[in-house]
Amino acid sequence: MYSILIDTADKLLAIGLSKDGKIVDSIVYEAWQRQSEFLISELDNLLKRNNISREQIPSVIASKGPGSYTGVRIALTVAKVMAFSLDIPLYLSSSLEILKDFSSPSICVVNARSKRSYVGVYDKDNVILEDTIMENKDLLSYIEEHKDYKVCGDVSYLGIEGYKADVLESLNALMIERNRVEDVLASKPVYLKDNY
Repeated sequence: MYSILIDTADKLLAIGLSKDGKIVDSIVYEAWQRQSEFLISELDNLLKRNNISREQIPSVIASKGPGSYTGVRIALTVAKVMAFSLDIPLYLSSSLEILKDFSSPSICVVNARSKRSYVGVYDKDNVILEDTIMENKDLLSYIEEHKDYKVCGDVSYLGIEGYKADVLESLNALMIERNRVEDVLASKPVYLKDNY
């Protein structure tokens, strides 16, 4: 049985097909602010080239944010429509958690613009710091105070290098019971708000 994996929360359009817990095919490329133009056709291409019908899909997992406002909505909307129309389980994961290094404590970061970052801190299955917004100067101090943690994500905008996870492999690994959605139609994207 096959599962669909979708992430469009940041710059990438990332969709994958997993079978029995292993990714068998994927389409991943940078499509900043254009994911909505390509997601449906690329998903269709992925299924066609693997000779898979929608009825052969038993589950779908997507990132739910935080991230690009439009990007987060695109992945979640497509995943919800698939889960509802096919009557299959929907799994949702933090778009920050999919950036983590599963083998070490991780500070996961996405550029939130205006000198701010979306930040979540994880250690294996534990959430050390819930997804939040942080001023970049405060984030850099936090990173300095936690030198034994791996910084994950595209953090070049901070002037540092970060661990780059395979987001589809991470989504595949996070298709676990705690991420399973009870009410598909009630699922909402995560838009972190602050006082700006």
